[in-house]
Amino acid sequence: MATAFRSTRVLTPEGLRTATLLVEGEKITRVGDWEEVPAGSGLHDFGDLVLLPGLVDTHVHINEPGRTEWEGFQTATQAAAAGGVTTLVDMPLNCVPETINAGALEVKRRAAQGQTWVDWAAWGGVVRGNADSLPGLIRAGVPGFKCFLIHSGIDGFAWVDEADLRLALEKLRGTGLPLLAHAEVAGPMDLAAKKLNRAHADWRKHSTHLLSRTYIAEIDAITILVRLAAEFSTPIHIVHLSTARALRTLAAARERGVPVTVETCAHYLWFASEDIPDGATEYKCAPPIRPAKNREKLWRGLESGLIDMVTTDHSPCPPAMKCKEEGRFDHAWGGIASLGLGLPVLWTGIHQRNLGIERIGEWMAAAPARLSGLTGRKGALIAGADADFAVFDPDAQWTVTPEELRFRHKLSPYLGAGLRGRVRETWLRGERIFVNGKITGPARGREQVRP
Repeated sequence: MATAFRSTRVLTPEGLRTATLLVEGEKITRVGDWEEVPAGSGLHDFGDLVLLPGLVDTHVHINEPGRTEWEGFQTATQAAAAGGVTTLVDMPLNCVPETINAGALEVKRRAAQGQTWVDWAAWGGVVRGNADSLPGLIRAGVPGFKCFLIHSGIDGFAWVDEADLRLALEKLRGTGLPLLAHAEVAGPMDLAAKKLNRAHADWRKHSTHLLSRTYIAEIDAITILVRLAAEFSTPIHIVHLSTARALRTLAAARERGVPVTVETCAHYLWFASEDIPDGATEYKCAPPIRPAKNREKLWRGLESGLIDMVTTDHSPCPPAMKCKEEGRFDHAWGGIASLGLGLPVLWTGIHQRNLGIERIGEWMAAAPARLSGLTGRKGALIAGADADFAVFDPDAQWTVTPEELRFRHKLSPYLGAGLRGRVRETWLRGERIFVNGKITGPARGREQVRP
């Protein structure tokens, strides 16, 4: 029997409209008009609340197995559900073992069983010396791969140079699978570090951290990656772009038809480096948060379509690793905890800039679904897709408190932020998994394996 979900504001690929979603089992069968409610169907009428496609976050560090004390499938997926995110794609570096071969992926799959409230997938890892392991990961169904061009912070996930990249791209050529890259190289940062050490810089200041990770390191890395994407005709995706100075390089690549896509993160669109207090190591991330002027240029890159999507790069750690007592940015773990907050953070920024809520559908659902090979299944309210959606109140205003955070450790730079918009309900494959501030039902998330 069909179930009907209707609202005066349903976000479809054609835009916001009055509509009824008809769902049978786990799938959307039709997006119809308001009055299209078959006799005998169950009806959920959401009035003027917005029905958004379930969001897809392709940049999340779940950390399980091996570092579950940092996060874990249970807490990560519940935080996602509370924020309207119905699919996560896990990064390969923070788990033990790192997801750099098919055997490690199987260990992760076993760890996830019975612990996921939303659907998930896992990126494979490209590290020095594992090119021969990539075909096994491809056969196992990963949606793509992730690499670092600089030390990742995890010794077991070794960074790669151009020679390593060439070996990996040869394996990926013709598969259509993307290579996601942390785009910073060491040379410019080594020079910056020497200057800071000579100057006896104060590492309690975020400005010192910012100088230590110069934008030149991003631009140099992106230049290499664009060249290789063109040479191998293989899609490369730039993760967590922080510097707007790279947009010119990316625009030129797009004009030449180079298969390169790019994301930025919610924190680069929300925070500004000049506002970060001394010792506030919860703001440390890599690449770093940059000035307000840069932030506004990133927004313009999004509006123009040059930046494809927005992710969280949720990268938590135990509070002690943030070194709050000494407050030194050089000693603290780099990563911002934010899973579940991305939608209201982005919507607040969109509303402040008088943009339309339709942008959320592309930036946080459709584009990430394309990147991870999930188009048609996830990221859009269309017939044949999974019945994943969020019921969103765009006018609700609230302040982030520790009680609102569902990830494991309640340390985040967003604490105290005044946000606009709240998720009232989240539905996964036709079943409600979050309502009125509470997680509901059993863990029913599934791995999304590339066919």
